[in-house]
Amino acid sequence: MGKTGEPRRGHAHDGELGAAVARAQEGDDGAFAVAYRIVQPGLLGYLRGLVGDDAEDVASDAWLEIARDLGRFRGDGAGFRGWTATIARHRALDHLRRLRVRPRPATLEQDVLELPGPHSTHDQALESLSTEYALGLVRGLPQDQAEAVLLRVVVGLDGPAAARVLGKRPGAVRTAAYRGLRRLARELGVTDGVGERDGDGHG
Repeated sequence: MGKTGEPRRGHAHDGELGAAVARAQEGDDGAFAVAYRIVQPGLLGYLRGLVGDDAEDVASDAWLEIARDLGRFRGDGAGFRGWTATIARHRALDHLRRLRVRPRPATLEQDVLELPGPHSTHDQALESLSTEYALGLVRGLPQDQAEAVLLRVVVGLDGPAAARVLGKRPGAVRTAAYRGLRRLARELGVTDGVGERDGDGHG
C-alpha cells in the first residue's frame, strides 16, 4: 500500500486514481480519462521496455481490454495500477509470441521486483530511467531483471504488487530487481554503494 516509508513514484496520485476509477465504474467517461492520464505514462514506459517501438499499439490493445473489463475490477488506486500492468503484460507477451521476437516466454515468466531500501545511488539510477537511453539499457537486461526494474520504477508498483503481476514470490522478485538495478547502475556509471549491499534486510 506504499506505507513502508519508501518513496514510490506514481503513488502520490493513487488516492485520486482510486476515486476516478470508482466514478468511471459508474459510467463517468471523464473519470475514466483521468484514470487513463494517471496510469498511461508508467504503463507505456513498462511496455517500451518489453516491446520497444510497438509499445503504443500494445498499450492501445491493453486499454481496450481495461475499458471492457472495468466493471469487474475491485480495489483501490494502487490495485488498479497493478491490474492494468497485468493486462498490459499479457498483451505484450501475446505480441512477442506473435512476432517471435523473443522466443523464450519462460524467461519472461521468470520475474521481478522490490528494491532494497532507498539509497542515493539507487535513486540516481532510478531517476535516469526517464530517458530513452536508460530504457534501452533496461531492455538489454535479462528479462526477469528488466521487468523487475520496470514494474518497480516505471509503473510504480511495490514488491508484493509486482510479484502478483508476475505470479511469483516477492523474494524471487526482490532478487531479480536488485540484480537488475545493480547492473543498470553500473551501465549508467552509478557504482558507489550499489553493489555492496544485497538488501535482504529490507522487506
